Amino acid sequence: MRARWQVISALGVFEILAWGSSVYLPAVLALPIAMDTGWSLPWVVGGVSVGLLVSAAASPRVGATIALRGGRSVLALGAVLLALGLAVLGLSPNLPVFLAGWLVVGLGMGMGLYDPAFATLGRLYGADARSAITTLTLWGGFASTVCWPLSAFMVEHVGWRGACLAYAALHICVSLPLALVAVPSGVATNISTGQRFEHRAPSGEQRRAFLLLAGVLVLCSTIFGLVSVHLLTLLQARGETLAAAVAFGAMVGPSQVGARVLEMAGRGRHHPLWTMRAAVALTAVGICSLAFDLLPVAAAMVFYGAGNGILSIARGTVPLALFGPEAHASVMGRLARPAQVAQALAPTAGAAIIAYAGVAATLYVLTALAAASVCLVSLLRRGHPSRSAEPDIRNGST
Repeated sequence: MRARWQVISALGVFEILAWGSSVYLPAVLALPIAMDTGWSLPWVVGGVSVGLLVSAAASPRVGATIALRGGRSVLALGAVLLALGLAVLGLSPNLPVFLAGWLVVGLGMGMGLYDPAFATLGRLYGADARSAITTLTLWGGFASTVCWPLSAFMVEHVGWRGACLAYAALHICVSLPLALVAVPSGVATNISTGQRFEHRAPSGEQRRAFLLLAGVLVLCSTIFGLVSVHLLTLLQARGETLAAAVAFGAMVGPSQVGARVLEMAGRGRHHPLWTMRAAVALTAVGICSLAFDLLPVAAAMVFYGAGNGILSIARGTVPLALFGPEAHASVMGRLARPAQVAQALAPTAGAAIIAYAGVAATLYVLTALAAASVCLVSLLRRGHPSRSAEPDIRNGST
């Protein structure tokens, strides 16, 4: 097996390209696309929501596949699908084909973003995957730092279509080889055991833990999806200039990375649930400060960014701690679906609330969501529902 640092570094580069060419792509390309084609800007930006919904639909199957076969083939296929989808975007003659390209990109997202990468690390390193997951989020935190300037450079020199095709080439020439060469093949240690979990009814404690965790992630994903799109609008409505709003918004990224560094420096001394509780609490402080002017805007952004930063770690490490390494990949896939649906729909819901109820009401809604997430995470307990039991809730509410 390859050295641990080689695997994490390879996945880190993979994640930078995956995030930068999917979720973060419209931040730079949306306006040039709309201006060049005449397509409606909301429809152009809405491609990400289409991709997230497709990713959500695929996530449970992706998680189950990683649990049985490991993540190398899944990540490799994700790179191919991202490349294919980006090629369709770059060559699209009309809006329907453009949106069809996002359907393919969405499949690639479901096989190539954090959740499958975390599941792969859990499959490779078992209970020792926590530090690997933390380190991977440090790499992923630089996706916008690397890809936004790169995207802007490519748009200026080869246009938005050339940028999409260039990212497609990067996935084939960089991401695909990294997945195939650097990520070890993983085969489930006990396939028959995994199949037994698949058909066994979960205990009440397992179901309760899963649903609580899913609820926390849905609430936090809703907050993130709304704030990431409408933050500048929310800040400007509070009296900030556009330049100031952009400057405050730029503080979120460094705060995310800084909080992840602090978590890594802790070397796992705290239970992952402590990390999730801290993440949810920090996010709530940031949101409440914006809603009620409790702190300066800069401080609110630091709190929000720090909370969002370590939540990325907790969403990979808490399922590992609660359900054990054997069920980790499958549980991650099932948790991803409702969270990604929430993230996909949140920007549209936020736009409707802002339009019909105003910015103040939107901030109050965000505060209520943050408070609810604090309540739910406080109900999660450190004890393992089952050291290696997968809660089968396919016929449940999620």
